[in-house]
Amino acid sequence: MESLERHEDYGQELLDESHLLADPIEQFKLWLKEAEQSNIYEPNAFVLGTVDPENHPRSRTVLLKGVGEEGFFFASNYLSRKGEALAANPYVSCVFGWYSIYRQVLIQGRAHKVSAEESDAYFNSRPRESRVAAWSSHQSQPIESRAALDAQFESALERYPGEDVPRPAHWGGYLIVPNRIEFWKGRSNRMHDRIEFSRTIADSGVVSEWQVQRLQP
Repeated sequence: MESLERHEDYGQELLDESHLLADPIEQFKLWLKEAEQSNIYEPNAFVLGTVDPENHPRSRTVLLKGVGEEGFFFASNYLSRKGEALAANPYVSCVFGWYSIYRQVLIQGRAHKVSAEESDAYFNSRPRESRVAAWSSHQSQPIESRAALDAQFESALERYPGEDVPRPAHWGGYLIVPNRIEFWKGRSNRMHDRIEFSRTIADSGVVSEWQVQRLQP
């Protein structure tokens, strides 16, 4: 096996518990803003991990479209592989990898569909052709060629020639409600800083206070 070992020095910039806000979601928003200011390409992109109905793990990159005290919002086709996985098992993991500034945020939580009204609001904010694409692609399903895919898109464009493109029933938003958020900062000698916020969320909906602890690298 060819070795791919690299030894980049991540520096000595300290991440201490006292540097972080008490609310990890507010801290996430601060780091997201700093990633944007650092010209990270697609700073709102994250790797979403799910477990499918056959208990096989799957990962893919999606885009964060909203964040607030309730959690983290993204949208997708409910009939896609990720949609099928979330219907069978709503627990997810997320990785925001801002590698050029030696930072990661790792999130665990439970995803649920948002209301039709919330999905409509986000869908209607998208560019027209992105809305049409939600009708033209049977996400995750095989197709014989790129030409066939393009033909489906052109057909959908003809079906919806104006700005009024309704949201398909099979497409909508998800909210990830986190129970664990970890802030990771690269350090020299692989002695990285890892600070974890965790809480419990009961089936009744009762949420505990965030607890903070440092993890070994």
